[in-house]
Amino acid sequence: MALVPAASRHAPRAAERLDRDRQAAPQVFERLRGMIIALELPPGAPLSRAELASQFGVSSTPIRDALMRLEEEGLVDVFPQHATVVSRVDIRLAQQAHFLRQALELEIVRLLALNHDAALIAELDAAIARQQKFARAGLFEKFMSADNEFHAQLYAAADKQDLWSLVRSRGGHIDRLRRMHLPSPGKAQDILRHHKLIVRAIGAGRGDDAQKHLRNHLSGTLSELARIRARYPEYLSD
Repeated sequence: MALVPAASRHAPRAAERLDRDRQAAPQVFERLRGMIIALELPPGAPLSRAELASQFGVSSTPIRDALMRLEEEGLVDVFPQHATVVSRVDIRLAQQAHFLRQALELEIVRLLALNHDAALIAELDAAIARQQKFARAGLFEKFMSADNEFHAQLYAAADKQDLWSLVRSRGGHIDRLRRMHLPSPGKAQDILRHHKLIVRAIGAGRGDDAQKHLRNHLSGTLSELARIRARYPEYLSD
């Protein structure tokens, strides 16, 4: 499975029609964020407010609001009176996001193992099955979406949904590293294997094992940072 080159794509694809029954700015934000995480808008890509307004069929206000949210997450750099560009991946912020997520999820899987709810295990197994289907087809964006769904289910089962929102809002830089790493041979299969081990440990009530497998799972991308940097030096910053 090979990563589709994104470096030459310096403009968003034509936007699908927005849902006119919902506010425009959150929709623009989600779509641009998804394109940034997927590297369809790679680091350094310029974002023209006028072009975005035209492509999304909205006024400049929702575009401004969406770009402000992206700036807050560190995914775009705004140079007043000059340009707005997709930010490079900040390794320090990626490491901090990893630290936050690991600290939270280690406690979450331990808590879930104490309860080992059979219905939750069935839901997690279904999420893994969806990931397997996308991995076989080489559908990386759908694979990552199913991966996020798996982890979101853990937070929801522990009644910690707001913490998932926090993790997601801080995770743009580590998520882009994950996207760069995902096409590496065997990476998708490693993710699936770790997910299965985590679920089996939770189902068996083995909290220590669930934590061990989760720690191995979340450390995979940062442990390969040197290789990712060598392949995408123009995308990363310290």
